[in-house]
Amino acid sequence: MKKKALYVLSKRSYDLIYGEEERKDIEEAVDIIGPVHTPDEVRENPEILKDVELIFSGWGGPKVDEEFLAAAPNLKIVFYGAGSVKGIVSPAFWKRGVRITSAYAANGIPVAEYTLSQILFSLKRGWHFALSIKKEGKYPDSREGVLGSYNRTVGIISLGMIGRYVCRLLKPFDLKVIAYDPYADEAMAEELGVELCGLEELFKRSDVVSLHTPWLPETEGMITGAHFESMKKYGVFINTARGAVVREKEMIEVLKRRPDIQAILDVTWPEPPVPGSPLYTLPNVVLTPHIAGSLGKECNRMGRYMVEELRRYLNGEELKWEITESRASILA
Repeated sequence: MKKKALYVLSKRSYDLIYGEEERKDIEEAVDIIGPVHTPDEVRENPEILKDVELIFSGWGGPKVDEEFLAAAPNLKIVFYGAGSVKGIVSPAFWKRGVRITSAYAANGIPVAEYTLSQILFSLKRGWHFALSIKKEGKYPDSREGVLGSYNRTVGIISLGMIGRYVCRLLKPFDLKVIAYDPYADEAMAEELGVELCGLEELFKRSDVVSLHTPWLPETEGMITGAHFESMKKYGVFINTARGAVVREKEMIEVLKRRPDIQAILDVTWPEPPVPGSPLYTLPNVVLTPHIAGSLGKECNRMGRYMVEELRRYLNGEELKWEITESRASILA
């Protein structure tokens, strides 16, 4: 007999994450006992959960707390087709022993690809010239500041899943990669082909700095104005992590004083920046609207990861992307 399952997430996320092929594969493996439900619909009709053993979710998913669990006595596992599970889990979730697996690794792939594109483009000082030409209506008199990608140094802050993937993507290029991560060891560094160093040293030595640190209480405000002040001439800072990891006011003050350095920010805090923020007008700041993560058809990859995890689960195999309570405490 097939296990009983239900989709619980926003309707928009359902359409984005679980494409036609993913839904077909899931429905062949388990018994989907109803249409997709939003968390509000489940709260209004909790009886829908009484026989559910598996939940497929994603952005806009439910908080699986005591009330939810009381209505779902048979729930064994949540397949979360998105990134951070912090909005889903609760103390009651871990106490009950419900399992959860996440598509955070799938969501990290486009982030790493975005980062690679910006590293290479910024070493050509691409944004500086593109924006300057639009503003001035002419080509620049010189191409000063173009570093190129040969024998330059890229600094990666945090060697989590995304940071490690960025390092691997950088391997074919003639770049030196250094990294800061207090939890990384020499074995990891050797496998990735990177040199470990301190955070202050990384900012001083790098031509491009890329931030991949999760937003945790201990990392909030970790990147200071002094770090930006120490950057090389024509240095570039890329943030695809979270804006709150950076002391944004301090960063802005340095960017005002140092028009040679550039910040490429896919995330800010708050997000978007408040009206009138200098981030909108500073010529050495590039803002993108949180596009590094999965968008469009990229979201189907997250659904595909959940299909693969479902097959492992049903076969009694080890799950590749399971999040435990201890792991959840150190993830974004």
